[in-house]
Amino acid sequence: MWQQFVNYLVYDLMGLSPESHLGSAVNFFIYDTVKILFMLSLIIFFVAIIRSFFPPEKTRKILSHKRKFIGNIIAALLGIVTPFCSCSAVPVFIGFVEAGVPLGVTFSFLISSPMVNEVALGMLWMLFGWKIALIYIASGITVAIVAGLILGRMNLERLVEDYVYKISSSSQCACEVEEQKQTWRDRIDYARAYVAQILKKVWPYVVIGIAIGAVMHGYAPENFLAKYAGPKNPFAVPLAVLIGIPLYSNAAGTIPIVKELVRGGMAMGTALSFMMAVTALSLPEAIILKQVLKPKLLVIYFGIVGLGIIGTGYLFNMIL
Repeated sequence: MWQQFVNYLVYDLMGLSPESHLGSAVNFFIYDTVKILFMLSLIIFFVAIIRSFFPPEKTRKILSHKRKFIGNIIAALLGIVTPFCSCSAVPVFIGFVEAGVPLGVTFSFLISSPMVNEVALGMLWMLFGWKIALIYIASGITVAIVAGLILGRMNLERLVEDYVYKISSSSQCACEVEEQKQTWRDRIDYARAYVAQILKKVWPYVVIGIAIGAVMHGYAPENFLAKYAGPKNPFAVPLAVLIGIPLYSNAAGTIPIVKELVRGGMAMGTALSFMMAVTALSLPEAIILKQVLKPKLLVIYFGIVGLGIIGTGYLFNMIL
């Protein structure tokens, strides 16, 4: 029904031809923008209800003193439902150290949270279907767990900036914050406010991403990407990751572009690797994390996560 209305609006009222590049691009832009923002609101609302049960203080308490494999799994899963953005990486890192969370477990959370969230899940589900959405979520969690385990076994605590441990030793209140009880009315009010907060933050990225996707949809030559980034190019995955690292965006702005990259011939694994690199390995996040990680640890962190993303991309290209 919505597609029929958009067709009527673009082709009948606006007088654009469905055969023209402009008509195709405008139709794509209007249809996807409204659909994505509407569905995103619903998904964010329900995830926010779940998220209300896991405030940051409770997350730190759950993860404190968890060891090895179990701690990494819990951290990666909690990363999905815990509020996080690149600008909060430093306080989150320090807060986890204060609570006694092991370094490897902390990294599992830091990797999972920006890469695997309700925006990514919702938009991938809408644009690619539930199978691709679940594959992406599963792969993101796996990368977070494995990378955290590897980093934890390397005993890299000496490569954390010294002042972090000084803060930790002088402030022990982080995990002693009393959790306030919430009624269902409180949780619903929180979810509504959170929807407004997130949409206010991500809608420009959604619109810009869809606009770029619309231009690619209407004007990009057929099979252009298949020639350079298709499954026949063995270097497509690492190249996509390297291109994605300098870019600063989030799932909302990246997924509409990824959709058109796939439509244009890019292999699905390559496209998902590009998205993971943009959301989990951005240069702004590296600059922010440098405040708490010494350069050697920052390089190790990016290297291990980058290799995990590349391996995931190759694996998906083989099975999808």
